[in-house]
Amino acid sequence: MSSYILTLKLETEIYQEDILDKRLEIGRNIYNSCLGELYKRYNYMKESKEYRKVVKMKKGKERNKEFNKLNKNNGLTEYSLHKYVKLIQKHFKDNIDSFTTQKIATRCFNAFGQLLIHKCNKVYFKKYGELSSVEGKSNKTGLRFVDNKLIWNGLAIDIIINKNDEYAHISLLNKIKYCRVVRKFIRGKYKYFIQLILEGIPPEKYNKETGEVRHKIGEGNVGIDIGTRTIAFSSKNEVKLLELCPEVENIEHEKMILQRKLDRQRRTNNPNNFNENGTIKKAIKLIWIKSNKYIKTQNELREIQRKQACIRKQSHEKLANQIISLGHRILVETMSYSGLQKRAKNTTINDKTGKINKKKRFGKSLASKAPSMFLTILDNKLKWYGKELLKINTTKIKASQYNHFDDKYNKKELSERWNNFEGFKIQRDSYSAFLIMNIKDNLEEIDRDLCFKEFDNFKVLHDKEIVTIQNSNNKAISSMGL
Repeated sequence: MSSYILTLKLETEIYQEDILDKRLEIGRNIYNSCLGELYKRYNYMKESKEYRKVVKMKKGKERNKEFNKLNKNNGLTEYSLHKYVKLIQKHFKDNIDSFTTQKIATRCFNAFGQLLIHKCNKVYFKKYGELSSVEGKSNKTGLRFVDNKLIWNGLAIDIIINKNDEYAHISLLNKIKYCRVVRKFIRGKYKYFIQLILEGIPPEKYNKETGEVRHKIGEGNVGIDIGTRTIAFSSKNEVKLLELCPEVENIEHEKMILQRKLDRQRRTNNPNNFNENGTIKKAIKLIWIKSNKYIKTQNELREIQRKQACIRKQSHEKLANQIISLGHRILVETMSYSGLQKRAKNTTINDKTGKINKKKRFGKSLASKAPSMFLTILDNKLKWYGKELLKINTTKIKASQYNHFDDKYNKKELSERWNNFEGFKIQRDSYSAFLIMNIKDNLEEIDRDLCFKEFDNFKVLHDKEIVTIQNSNNKAISSMGL
């Protein structure tokens, strides 16, 4: 059953905020205790002869089964961690209930699970103030929403619901699965919210002037070619070539200025922590002094990053709604963004200049534009309509290289942003989106006949979009080739 989140502000008094802060800090300590216990069990397992035997086995299902057995025998399971945390919870029963404690343990185990399957190298303990949310398991006991109030172990806090907020009132008619308390640092102060995880799909929004349903799902195929900073999509009614969340760029300059200011203040406050060449001293424990001005600058940066995250998410939500309105069968290429973030391993030399190429790749643009986050938002919205984002097989379909006219794959340099056909040119990303739009149901072949059928309409829409970009005042990104 699908679900969605409704976030409402808590009308807290100072003493209630103190209690919530105390409980979040207890939750952090429980999380760290669970993580420490998992590390102990994991390190003990790695020292065993059985573990070394399994490591030497050939990769496959049998090896995975043996690893699962080892994890179970050494207590590296979610259930065993719940058993461990039960004893800890007794000491804090006046503040945190057993269900909330179990969810903290589950959260810790899920993070550690990435280490067990070697998707990360280390799981970090949470520092003071880092745990900013806790949640329950149901709305029947522990942390729950009752009569427009947050009820939690003797704490009753009113929730602010605007009388004119139709969306919130309709949403509250749905069943509440569980609740989450969230603390956010906004404009230099902590503010507290409750997130209700509701069963079903969000209420439909209407245009107040016309009465029409907003963000209605369309009919037909939509192909998406998404990069690190840009996105191209193609449908029977519209072809677009856009920059991902362009509003975020306006904040980057302010962010950079504050980061430099922080660095200067840090060096001024802690001159003994740096070597003569400006690098931080290593192999000794350093004590860092934070002045009031440093903390003020830190909070300014924190506020800008919060705004940036909100603007980015809002921009992604709008774009996802736009794409969903164009069609119900939405296709995209699979892409490893984590691989694109990593620096290049090998040192290479530029053939033209003879200089060493930079090892930096797309980490900064991926952090700024968050294309993976956009695809997650789009997929979640489709699930509300009983659909899903379809990911094509990129090992069999190379949309950026294919030419449906001669049915051949031609490798291109990354700098080549246009496909040259007889008598006309098509922008590379838009053409890839067009080909992805015309993938067969098996997601492994391009439907060439459909490409020929739809191409004339695509070209008209493509040319219209290129003229729009060229006539706009906004500066086009270099990867668009305009």
